[in-house]
Amino acid sequence: MIPGLIIILIFVLVLPFVLKKVEEELEFFLFAMGAIAVSITEQWNWHLATTCLTEPIKITAAVFLAGILFRLIQKPLGQNLDKVVRKLGLKPFVFLLVVALGMLSSIITVIIATLILVEIISLLKLNKMPEIKIIVLTCFSIGIGAALTPIGEPLSTIAIAKLKGEPYLADFWFLFKLLGPYVIPGIIMLGLIAMKFVGKGQGIEDGLKEDRVENLKSITIRTLRVYLFIVALILLGSGFKPLVDIYISKVPFYILYWVNIVSAILDNATIIAAEIGPALSLIQIKYALLAAIISGGILIPGNIPNIIAANKLKIKSKDWAKIGLPVGLILMIIYFILLMLIQ
Repeated sequence: MIPGLIIILIFVLVLPFVLKKVEEELEFFLFAMGAIAVSITEQWNWHLATTCLTEPIKITAAVFLAGILFRLIQKPLGQNLDKVVRKLGLKPFVFLLVVALGMLSSIITVIIATLILVEIISLLKLNKMPEIKIIVLTCFSIGIGAALTPIGEPLSTIAIAKLKGEPYLADFWFLFKLLGPYVIPGIIMLGLIAMKFVGKGQGIEDGLKEDRVENLKSITIRTLRVYLFIVALILLGSGFKPLVDIYISKVPFYILYWVNIVSAILDNATIIAAEIGPALSLIQIKYALLAAIISGGILIPGNIPNIIAANKLKIKSKDWAKIGLPVGLILMIIYFILLMLIQ
């Protein structure tokens, strides 16, 4: 059983990074891997089936409704953006953008927060490099902010689903209470950094542009793919439970923190599905989650907002890494020092 799970884990961690087709159809790939893992460990039962059907409903409903709402505000947003920027000033506006989307992402979902960001950047008319810097920093903010509630992003949905039983009895506010004191100051810090990155030059022709607009079909397809993604992660989490109980639960929290820097190249929700479980101590859970949500912003494949923003605005991997890598590593070091001091 354990050798089979280790092989599946290697496939899950490696194939999306090396095979473009697997990366493009990640939901279906993870679903297949999760189903195989559950079969190997003989964990198919009615409770698991019910969990797979019901657990994704909240986040997928939030994604769909927020997508419809975004369509309604898309036009007024574009019409009034210039007025808001002129009234506030560019730097205060950028600060508020980074902080507001980071704080709201746990309510409006990480996907909708990113779509709003893409729309605003498309209309902002800055030079390309300042816009890329704002995008990367805001995606960091959205990625860590969305982890505060189970409707914010798949990572938080899976974490709550796996910790809702004994001994943690995780409820809606579990992650907010666990991570909020670290996440909220981090979002504000990212807003301050973004202000420093904003230059004065504007170049309408040089700025980033959204490649396609939202419609009902794209909203529906995205909602269905999010549903399947959550189901896949639930299956993976259940299938990997023996691996977590036997091995990962024994990994020291400070090692688990730095191991999770692999979230820079692999979707952080997949990492959390593989390693979080009730067998871990609270300090292990805290270190693992913070490392995953921070390092998820370093490179494009690490998090959902990165993937959406880079795809829609045609940002190249090397341009993202120029900003994401130094910012992410500095954040990882700062948070590690803080965690070690106040644990």
